[in-house]
Amino acid sequence: MDTKEMVELIDIDGLSSEVEAVTYLNSEDDKRQYIVYTKGEIQEQTGNQVIYIAKIIKDGPKFRLEEITDDVEWVDVQHLLKKIANAQPRVS
Repeated sequence: MDTKEMVELIDIDGLSSEVEAVTYLNSEDDKRQYIVYTKGEIQEQTGNQVIYIAKIIKDGPKFRLEEITDDVEWVDVQHLLKKIANAQPRVS
C-alpha cells in the first residue's frame, strides 16, 4: 500500500495548500534539511510531474520553507539528488 505524506504549506499571505512530500534531504554535514515536494502539477511538454525543492528552517515551534538562492548550496542539493537517483535498489 502506497501512502503519501501530505504537508500543509501556508504562504506569506496566510493561504493554505496541501502538497505531497516526495522526500527529505539532509546536507552532508547535517546542518541543513530540505524537502522535495509536488503540488500534483504535470509539465505539458514532457508529461513529467513538477517537483519543488526548498530549505527547511526551524522558526520557533514551526517550520518555514526558504528558497535556495545560493549557487554553491544549489550544487550541493543537486549532488544529494544524484546520490538518490544513483542508489542501487536493495534486493530482499
